[in-house]
Amino acid sequence: MRKFAISDIHGCSRTLEALLDKLAVTTADEVYFLGDYIDRGPDSKGVIDLILDMKSEGYAVHCLMGNHEAYMLLSKDDPRYQPEWLSWGGRETLRSFGLHSGNQLNRIEKRYWAFLSELDPFFSVDDYLLVHAGFNFQAEDPALDFEAMLWIRDWYEDIDYDWLGPRMIVHGHTPVSTSIIRSLHRNLADGQVLDIDCGCVYPQREGVGYLCAFDLTNNELIFQPNCESGRQSVKHLERVIGRK
Repeated sequence: MRKFAISDIHGCSRTLEALLDKLAVTTADEVYFLGDYIDRGPDSKGVIDLILDMKSEGYAVHCLMGNHEAYMLLSKDDPRYQPEWLSWGGRETLRSFGLHSGNQLNRIEKRYWAFLSELDPFFSVDDYLLVHAGFNFQAEDPALDFEAMLWIRDWYEDIDYDWLGPRMIVHGHTPVSTSIIRSLHRNLADGQVLDIDCGCVYPQREGVGYLCAFDLTNNELIFQPNCESGRQSVKHLERVIGRK
């Protein structure tokens, strides 16, 4: 059994399919998604569909909430949040559902809202803490500041290593280059933190444009280049589901 962490897919369903195919995930493995499934990329609905299909096929899939999911939920409950959400990539999410404006959010099927509302804030897995953005180490208890887990940036200098102990933090939210991710990985035993957001949705930017998986079991990084522009037909559900 292997354990994988993947973060910040941002509507790149084909790239996620390709990465899962590269990993050769089976139902004996566990996959931890660290949030930001939606917005900016072309197929947010397809990303959620793939994850829901994996769950229905018996795959051990565990999902965290990202700030984009939180803001989509807020936009549904309070239209005042919609302009900002739409400017952050929500328009692309709406289009993936065949919608065109924020006042159509109630047309999205209940199963998608159930998925979003049931997402977890963080996971503790073996010697790892998995979180979307990070932890607020200025809080009395970093494990209780759920807003920071979605939004925080620039927190490495505040890490309380007494609180953290031997655990290592794996997170996303802040896009960094492959070289930075590899550097953090090489120093993981000492630094105890690893950002795996490689800016999958930004293939036009130098050093990013990859979906990154971290193999917790074997301490390995796996990178999949963005393949949305070619809309490659990977057919993940035919090639991967079934490896049980």
